[in-house]
Amino acid sequence: MEWRRIRKPPGECRDANLVDYEEGVREFSWDKARGQLDGLPGGGLNIAHEAVDRHIVAGHGEKHALRWIGRDDQIRDFTYSALGAAINGFANVLARRGVSKGDRVFSLLGRVPELYVVALGTLKNGSVFSPLFSAFGPEPIKARMTIGEARVLVTSEAFYRRKVEPWRRELATLEHVFLTECSGEPPEGTMDLSAAMADCLAAFETVRTAPEDLALLHFTSGTTGRPKGAVHVHDAVVSHHVTGRLALDLKPGDVFWCTADPGWVTGISYGVISPLSNQCALVVDQAEFEVERWYRTLEREQVTVWYTAPTAIRMLMKAGADIARRFDLSRLRLIASVGEPLNPEAVAWGAEAFGKPIHDNWWQTETGGIMISNFRAMDVKPGSMGRPLPGVAAGIVERLGDGAVREIETPMTKGELALRPGWPSMMRGYLHEEERYRKCFASGWYLTGDLAMRDDEGYFWFVGRGDDVIKSAGHLIGPFEVESALMEHPAVAEAGVIGVPEPTVGEVVKAFVALRNGYEPSESLRKELLGHARRRLGPAVAPKDIAFRQNLPKTRSGKIMRRLLKARELGLPEGDLSTLESEER
Repeated sequence: MEWRRIRKPPGECRDANLVDYEEGVREFSWDKARGQLDGLPGGGLNIAHEAVDRHIVAGHGEKHALRWIGRDDQIRDFTYSALGAAINGFANVLARRGVSKGDRVFSLLGRVPELYVVALGTLKNGSVFSPLFSAFGPEPIKARMTIGEARVLVTSEAFYRRKVEPWRRELATLEHVFLTECSGEPPEGTMDLSAAMADCLAAFETVRTAPEDLALLHFTSGTTGRPKGAVHVHDAVVSHHVTGRLALDLKPGDVFWCTADPGWVTGISYGVISPLSNQCALVVDQAEFEVERWYRTLEREQVTVWYTAPTAIRMLMKAGADIARRFDLSRLRLIASVGEPLNPEAVAWGAEAFGKPIHDNWWQTETGGIMISNFRAMDVKPGSMGRPLPGVAAGIVERLGDGAVREIETPMTKGELALRPGWPSMMRGYLHEEERYRKCFASGWYLTGDLAMRDDEGYFWFVGRGDDVIKSAGHLIGPFEVESALMEHPAVAEAGVIGVPEPTVGEVVKAFVALRNGYEPSESLRKELLGHARRRLGPAVAPKDIAFRQNLPKTRSGKIMRRLLKARELGLPEGDLSTLESEER
């Protein structure tokens, strides 16, 4: 399972925030982590205060907070003071209309400056912020806003007319709609956001919130059934801050680029809160992925820490390492990946293209922050999620018949990844679904639903989602392991693996692959890939069939939708497609 271990030369990372993992674990406590933040004057804790206001109070108001790059390369810069003034303006907009503590404010915006202002202004007002992915259609938007009992929506005029106006009157709780990019007189029942903020003061006293007050409502990108609204509190900022320091090695003054869309949890936790709380300068690019634009942005903005997704990395791999070498990326100190497990080949490719490996990490919407990571100063085992964050206790468990679980101690034994509850960003519930929430816990563990293994050095290895694992002739086969083996072949850009029913052995493995530039589907290549996988994995695990696809269905957060591959292969209902990439619909 261990694949070309990448060792960090002694002394190379002496300036890392976490140099000695074992010592860091011994000395860590969540109380110490809370001590790195200021808290509200007079008591309480508020995410917006920790992200922006405390830096202004400390005299850092003129430091660079955010650079927004438009599709047309227009640039807007915000210092911490300027961002703070805009946040205060939106908080005043809410307060003047009676929107108060606990009320739900939704955003349906792309990567625009207003989103950052709305998110933090909502939190400063003591209200609850819930982002929506801007590529959603009307039904997913309506479902989430209904579950969340939205009182306020901030969106663009174009999005409103296409995606909200047709059903607006069906949601009785929705009182206020603010629009960006108004072309003229706003539609009935809405207000131009810039006009609403024009006469609002640039001063606002943060609403006193307690650590356990509701702050964020993140809907999972669940592939089936009703969306789940994971509830997070202001205390989550403790996790956001310290995991940014330890897992992403963030330092004051860093130029940080998180490419995740702010409609998802990563785009808020690590695209807004964590870097700002660590006094970094954010880079926000409105444009969609394009290879040379991304490299040009890394070079021009002198990005020091880059947090991106496996899908993007595989697309960069597909374009080749030679393009990366045309750009000066010498300021890059750390590259990290999130969204789904990163295949070993991609980790090692980072060392070839950038001179440093890509550091994978693992977490969920429900955990609110990074739980397991490959740290900057630690050896990287390509294909591994890494080791648990200080303050996080992780284990491999098996479920017992009576609803309890027991921990599996034997190294490299497959079981369910579980965490001991208690970290600050742990979800406090699924909104209106207490029973669904309770089922996530057993015998003192939070059960993640992911299957994994732990090796004898404490590194964790992803196997697959519990419902993705293939059962064949008594073997439990993790699709990720098969996909990673296929990606080692130079022709394969991406792979998705499913189990197909077979009467004798239960299921057999079938793989779907997208090819790199320069390769064409053929019967000879199919046989070559089958042989390659058989040599790497053995006959019991290797796929019995391979089909070529130009693109594999993925969520917009980058996860290959194996259940959709399986539904299409077997002619089953496709279920909820609200999180599917638009070009795959």
